[in-house]
Amino acid sequence: MLDVPSTASLRVYVSEWENGRRPISTRYAKILRALLGITDDELSGRAATLAAPLAADGYDELMGRIDAARSVSLTMVQTFMDQTELFRTMDRQMGAASLVDQVTAHLATLEDALTFAVLPEARRPVARALAGAATMAAWQALDVGAVERAWRHYELGKRAAQEAEEPMYLAHATAEQAYVLCDAGRAPMAVQLIRDAQRLGGKAMSPRLTAWLYAAEAEICARAGMPDDCLRALEKATRSLPPGAEARDPDMPSIFLNEGHLTRWRGNALALIGDDEAVSSLYTALDNADPTFIRASAGMRCDLAQAHIARGEYDQAHEHLRLARLIASRTGSVRQRRRVEQLTQQL
Repeated sequence: MLDVPSTASLRVYVSEWENGRRPISTRYAKILRALLGITDDELSGRAATLAAPLAADGYDELMGRIDAARSVSLTMVQTFMDQTELFRTMDRQMGAASLVDQVTAHLATLEDALTFAVLPEARRPVARALAGAATMAAWQALDVGAVERAWRHYELGKRAAQEAEEPMYLAHATAEQAYVLCDAGRAPMAVQLIRDAQRLGGKAMSPRLTAWLYAAEAEICARAGMPDDCLRALEKATRSLPPGAEARDPDMPSIFLNEGHLTRWRGNALALIGDDEAVSSLYTALDNADPTFIRASAGMRCDLAQAHIARGEYDQAHEHLRLARLIASRTGSVRQRRRVEQLTQQL
């Protein structure tokens, strides 16, 4: 039980705390936390207002933030999504390392908007924007080696997608989260998670996202040492992909996948299982690669190095690893640099 001082003593102490003449000791901090129901951080910020009238009890500020959240219109939500798209474009071309602070602030703004939005019609659009931004931020965090931050961002993205009632966003965040497990050496668990992502998406998924999920499953099965499952998933990805050169999924802004991208992904998976067809697929993808996907080109060079190593063609592998190392250093990709070093040890 806490030993609370007399009212007269407390008045003296409060006056001294307010005027800065006495610090709040550990003992009284414990008492005040219990009496006021606040944290240490809140206590340090409220020491000067402990004797304030009841009108300043926090409700005015809370209602102000709720009222402000009501003014987040669909136009503002679109602005949030446009910012996410800008960060996504900058990430593709320059890497994630230089965007950490900006993306963190962007996520905090969206979380705040969702926290103080009350009614579903206000919350769902913000939750959808947050789901997309959190998943993007998670992949960037994974790329720069901040794996726990990546995991937490994926969890945030999944929660936001569930609140937004957006199965496609939930499936995408869950599928990308499987890569964290895969990179950590838990490929069999990652296979289970990627298949669960397909279940979560269900019939709501677009054909392009469906193809993307099967391609991701193929890569993760390859890394799990499941070549037959890998090949079956690649076939499903090929059958699901819509025809034509268009890569962007209009229903899922973060998904880029056309025949050229899938050819590269196929080469990646085949290289991982040691299939001789990997080299031709990867060179075809390299010739047709989108020049704006600069960070992704490091991964393609690593794929080619892996395919050449499997064939005992070490000179070609050395050259692709040299280029991959340069690109990964330029974009600040810790994930790709780690892969370069792992492949270099095989030479």
